Amino acid sequence: MFLTISTTGTAERPATDLGFLLHKHPDKAQRFSTSYGTAHVLYPEATAERCTVALLLEVDPVALVRRGRGKGRGGAPDSALAQYVNDRPYAASSLLAVALSSVFSSALRGQCKARPELPERALPLRIEVPALPARGGAALVERLFAPLGWAVTAEPVALDEEFPEWGDSRYVRLVLEGELRLADALRQLYVLLPVLDDAKHYWVAPDEVDKLLRSGEGWLEGHPEQRLITNRYLVRRWSLTRSALERLELARLAEADDTAAEEIDNAVGEPSAAELVGEDENEAGTGAEEPSVPLAVRRREAILDALRGAGAARVLDLGCGQGQLLGELLKEARFTEIVGVDVSMRALNEAARRLRLNRPGFDTGAAERQSARLRLTQGALTYTDSRLAGYDAAVLSEVIEHVDPPRLPALEHVVFGAARPKAVVVTTPNAEYNVRWETLPAGRMRHGDHRFEWTREEFRAWAEQVAERHGYAVEFRPVGPEDPEVGPPTQLALFRGAAEGGDDGTDSRSGDRAATTAVATAGTAADTATATTTTRAAPTTTAATATTTKEAAA
Repeated sequence: MFLTISTTGTAERPATDLGFLLHKHPDKAQRFSTSYGTAHVLYPEATAERCTVALLLEVDPVALVRRGRGKGRGGAPDSALAQYVNDRPYAASSLLAVALSSVFSSALRGQCKARPELPERALPLRIEVPALPARGGAALVERLFAPLGWAVTAEPVALDEEFPEWGDSRYVRLVLEGELRLADALRQLYVLLPVLDDAKHYWVAPDEVDKLLRSGEGWLEGHPEQRLITNRYLVRRWSLTRSALERLELARLAEADDTAAEEIDNAVGEPSAAELVGEDENEAGTGAEEPSVPLAVRRREAILDALRGAGAARVLDLGCGQGQLLGELLKEARFTEIVGVDVSMRALNEAARRLRLNRPGFDTGAAERQSARLRLTQGALTYTDSRLAGYDAAVLSEVIEHVDPPRLPALEHVVFGAARPKAVVVTTPNAEYNVRWETLPAGRMRHGDHRFEWTREEFRAWAEQVAERHGYAVEFRPVGPEDPEVGPPTQLALFRGAAEGGDDGTDSRSGDRAATTAVATAGTAADTATATTTTRAAPTTTAATATTTKEAAA
């Protein structure tokens, strides 16, 4: 197998800097032992104007058979002769990809001790692979490399030049030209060489997902052929492919949100004792002798009541978490289409498990009908998503308090401006009620991920401003036992579009607003709410938007 990498330079930036990046001196020819043969690194040319490094991999067919028996094409025991006579010693494959990562490991990681500034420099590169298996032909080669910024030349190799009527083989001569960082180019080759070959010479284990994501960082997240690349790289092992695709989507959302993926995917996990305050205990301060209904149950009942009153049939649960509300919606036939949206794939997978979706052996007629009504999808509520448009109602249950205050306008636009459901139900903790939780330390919020907790006045001011800006009417309802001094533990706002008036056919907006604070007062109160929100926000948190419902710990 043979591959060359060339670059050009000037007297100020000599092309021989390539030797520093690769940690291989241009004046030397070096040999490296691999599991399946010997890799040679040499420089056919090395001047200030142009430098070319060549990687020649000599494959030992006997070692390939002995070490890879039954694994991949090289060890496939389909016949005695085929084990030794095949294209592995000549055509670029996973063998060459492994040699690249072994021989040029520092360059692939973007490290250069002698010249630490070099790895970040984009170089004019020309990469040639004389014999590249391409299952999919030259068109697939173009689809894989062109989106990465390469000018691609993929010349099909004829089966036999003496007999052109036989057509082309599955091999191409590949030339890539572009200006990229060397580390990026090497990582792309490491992934895409075996993808085009569509085979690997070794058994693919779960750790291959980590290898793929490390090498694909920065380019695979947004590649138009991401699914094909992932599926082929992981040799069509669906469980591994699904895991990789979920993590890639999470990485894409994290990059868009300018945060770490682990801080976005925080929906699943056991809450701490402090976070479980009051949720399943007696309602604090009520003096009840018998255990009361848990607040989470009361909240879901209030949401369902609001949805019934709005006449909703097609419902979005935005920030659905592990699917507690989805389960209640499925129990009522009036809700004919239900969509759960969450940024966390772990939460969505847990919701699917709890609701027994796509469970082998569970597809009875009733289960099939239930699965047909429910769809789970990953998405961030601070980015416009056309999939959310056109629904009767949307629910934000214990979601807004997990959003950093500066990002609330983005969430508002996505839900009320772009999706524009006919009704929106929003629930959030009432901060005034916190003094009634006997086990909640003074000044603490109910959950460690809450960015703020609003008083009734602050929530009312925010909701009225949102309604005014987007043409909704809003009414407020208590959730849980209402304390005469501090109000209910949870507050609910029901937004209705202008067309969602009363039975007399008139616009209910004026009547609803008459029951609330005047618009002018709302503006002043909103300013107060914004200022208070800033002071209530957790001072040390830097986590990004968490749009998941923390029902078990709110």
